[in-house]
Amino acid sequence: MSPDSPTPSAARGYVLLAFKLSVSLALLVLLFSRVDVAQLWVSARRASILWLAVGLALYTLNMLVSTWRWGVLLDAQHVRVPGRRLFGSFLIASFFNNFLPSNIGGDVIRIGDTASAAGSKTLATTIVLMDRGLGLLALVLVAALGGSYAGAVHPLSVPILPMWLWISFVAGAALAAPAVFAPAWLGRVLQPLTVFHPEWVGGRIEKLTGGLARFGQRPGALAACFSGAVFVQTTMVVFYFTVAYALHLDLTLADLAVIVPISFVVQMLPVSVSGFGVREATFSFYFSRIGHPIESAILMSLVAQALIMLFSLLGAVEYVSRAHARTQV
Repeated sequence: MSPDSPTPSAARGYVLLAFKLSVSLALLVLLFSRVDVAQLWVSARRASILWLAVGLALYTLNMLVSTWRWGVLLDAQHVRVPGRRLFGSFLIASFFNNFLPSNIGGDVIRIGDTASAAGSKTLATTIVLMDRGLGLLALVLVAALGGSYAGAVHPLSVPILPMWLWISFVAGAALAAPAVFAPAWLGRVLQPLTVFHPEWVGGRIEKLTGGLARFGQRPGALAACFSGAVFVQTTMVVFYFTVAYALHLDLTLADLAVIVPISFVVQMLPVSVSGFGVREATFSFYFSRIGHPIESAILMSLVAQALIMLFSLLGAVEYVSRAHARTQV
């Protein structure tokens, strides 16, 4: 193999990226072929700047609450990081999530920024994974509630049957509870991994189960974080509603309470770049089922995502600011 040749893992990464790009582009081309693009642009230019600003304010609140949730989990592990630092880290993570093909980059930033205070990358990773897990449970719960409502109002309109969402929520909670409140069994399950490097792997397992045990001793912190996650998912529904209102679309908050959480669930499938194409296709499918044109779905989806990406540029500013500060030391 030539020194300049990509490693097998890098090659697989390139193939996966090419696949995701292909899926996103194919779906977007298909959707745009079915609408009047010129009219779409005209509708976008008629948007209310005031209501788009309200949407940005809601998204800012969303980010602040998300940062607070992370801080609650860090505090439960007796890890102290200034709130300003955490918010800056969350901004940078948001920038990486929205401008890189994978959101893993954002989690790496969060872990790296708290590993020193936590005294361990494993503990910092455990905290971020707990935040992710509670956020996912909240997302599925809100999607299940919205889907159940939709089943009564718009029969056969929901992309995912509410029953499966409820099963996923209950199964997720049932699997997570023993790991948090009786983590010793998880340590036993992971014990065979120590065959590869007994000391190193064993130490990581010990830190993981120790962190989970401390979470189990702080159920109030977990409840607060989960409540914050439900609030975050709910404000995202309201955020999309303000965007729809700004675009003069005839949609109700109840309609969006169904599709917004479900679209987030669908976007978690690793088949697209930042959800592009998959997100618009999901909205279009639901909108057509409830009697709205797919032009409205595409317009709302892209404008909302544009606002999110615009906000996440603050993360680039924070990243450059930190880099500059390090060069001045």
